[in-house]
Amino acid sequence: MTEEVARRAPGASGSRAPAHRVVAARLLRELPPAALREVAGVTDWAGPVDLPLVDERTVQAGCGIAHVHGRAAGAPRPLAVEYAATVAGVLTAQGVCAALLARRRGLALRRVTTSVAQAALLSLTQYLAAATAPDGRAEEHPPGSATLVSADGVPVEIETLAPDAWRAFWRRLGVPAALAGRGWAPFQRRFATGVCPLPEPLRSAARAVPLAGLAEAAALAGLSLVALADDPDPAGLPAPLRLRRAPAHGAAPLPPAGGPLPLAGLRVVEATNRVQGPLAGHVLRLLGAEVLRIEPPGGDPMRGLPPLSGDCSARFAALNAGKSAVEADLSTEAGRRTATELAAGADVFLHNWPPGRAERLGLDAPDLWRARPELVYAAASGFGDAFGHDSPPIGTDYLAQAHAGLAAALRPADEPPTPSLMTLTDVLGGVLSAHGVVAALLRRATTGRGARVDSSLLSAAALVPRPAGRAVWTPLDLPLRTADGWLALPARAAADRLPELARISGALTHSAGTVAARFAARPSEAWRAALAEAGIPAVPVATDLAALPGHPAFHAALAPAPPGGHARPRTPWTFS
Repeated sequence: MTEEVARRAPGASGSRAPAHRVVAARLLRELPPAALREVAGVTDWAGPVDLPLVDERTVQAGCGIAHVHGRAAGAPRPLAVEYAATVAGVLTAQGVCAALLARRRGLALRRVTTSVAQAALLSLTQYLAAATAPDGRAEEHPPGSATLVSADGVPVEIETLAPDAWRAFWRRLGVPAALAGRGWAPFQRRFATGVCPLPEPLRSAARAVPLAGLAEAAALAGLSLVALADDPDPAGLPAPLRLRRAPAHGAAPLPPAGGPLPLAGLRVVEATNRVQGPLAGHVLRLLGAEVLRIEPPGGDPMRGLPPLSGDCSARFAALNAGKSAVEADLSTEAGRRTATELAAGADVFLHNWPPGRAERLGLDAPDLWRARPELVYAAASGFGDAFGHDSPPIGTDYLAQAHAGLAAALRPADEPPTPSLMTLTDVLGGVLSAHGVVAALLRRATTGRGARVDSSLLSAAALVPRPAGRAVWTPLDLPLRTADGWLALPARAAADRLPELARISGALTHSAGTVAARFAARPSEAWRAALAEAGIPAVPVATDLAALPGHPAFHAALAPAPPGGHARPRTPWTFS
């Protein structure tokens, strides 16, 4: 299967293979057939979630993705790509590699199971933690997206992590500093909250300037800016992973398994921040690895991000609980020596630094291989080397979605291309980086040699299957407003079951819009029961993440919040 076919194969483009199968096959295709016969990887839609989840649409609705993605619009909205199934495909490949690795370390594993629903819940880890933290429900924000529109009608995205650059950009557009400052907080926190209610005068100022003027203002202020195109599948996107072997310095096989989990007895040292890198370490810890974080003096500043769970940020704890930490100033020789010494005693060194930083610090793969030749060195960045070294964009989720075409792919054709304010590529990038680590450890178990694994937010975004053209939806493809909530139908319901839907709803015509409007007349459960009698599975749309851990359907998939703590997804694999 070619790269192009593999990326376009799943259901979003009309073929019969769901994304989780195609993505898993793509990531496992370099393994010899004999190895793949050793372990069975099994993935279904619902897994332990006791709801009629039968496809991507119902998983997104029932597990909360539609809710988080839809916050910016003020109502639940599905993603028009098979995102949860893509995450599940990576988890499937990762589970197979982990089981094979465990077999080579003495564990008799032959089967690994996961599900698209568990992948969806894993992707919502930090949102679930925030919602179930003791003061999480206080986080209520009005809707709004961060997309700006130029005077010539071009939607654009801007990105910066520096408040001075933010103020400089708006000053060049004639916005007073005090007014620009009112927009900084919602912009800075947009991925945590899922919304970006910018003051209207900022949007108006952008609409008064053509694209060329906005680009010039961004360049002078030091912001990244990208114009959003309608193309959901741009050319030139990178392969998901790049794996290179370390120089041969004699074989150093992995030690026997140190427990029942595949990575038990292995040590990971991570120097990461934000979401992508910490999530990669979190996934490796779920597989049994011991994970040690290197944090700056005073600790990671994300530890104080509200809402709090005890004395720590719930979002931070969701991705870093169970890890140990040491503080080291990597700008100093002593700090770099500490990092090198820690790597010398580890099996994996993981970071998500911008390209070039590892070399400047003297902590690149060749540097650490001198201390530990069999080390697996994992570098997870924003864009890798896709833009070379000439002022690459700021390596954040938002810009990765824009450059990868996801901003267009995840919206239907009648909506302007706009990135989601859910951390899509951060999560997928973290899971993909962790898969690369496990695949490299499996190679080490065979060859005794270390490796370098490169991935990026852009390469993760490129892994999401999408059609050649943007999706076309009817009103029945959106969550249906009922008398007491929202209900979601499977993706093919509008095309395959419209006459039955018209009959059940009492609509006088076979118009999707008329049928959809009829659902407001009765409660969700009444409609769900009537649809089930006709063999049409319908799922209540989750619109309150805080309520999910207490819902009987999620008992086996979510661990409830302990006193003063937050809820979390249970591990997404079962090994046997």
